[in-house]
Amino acid sequence: MSDLLLKAFENEENEALPALNVGDRVTVHLRINVSERNERVQVVRGTIIRLRNSGNTSNFTVRRIASNGVGVERTFLLRSPRIDKIEVHRSAHVRQANLYYLRERTGKSARLREKRIY
Repeated sequence: MSDLLLKAFENEENEALPALNVGDRVTVHLRINVSERNERVQVVRGTIIRLRNSGNTSNFTVRRIASNGVGVERTFLLRSPRIDKIEVHRSAHVRQANLYYLRERTGKSARLREKRIY
């Protein structure tokens, strides 16, 4: 019985997803249901401020600035079948595991130093 439970919770890791780090600027393409038969792809662009690697329940939080300077955060399951693809645009040099301090910052003070690969 325990083997059946373990197999039920073991989702295959999506090979198309890139390696993610805190501070990455990403675009997440997410499939959402509009009606019973229709689906559309919703695009979320922002910075990863939290990354939790906990096996099957791994998740990450993306923060973006919406209209009028209001910050919006959205948490995604990493192994969700709803995620079409994730594009990493740039990586940042960060010294903390969670970038919660970005919540109080706006404008130039919210920028992160880019990590350049030579």
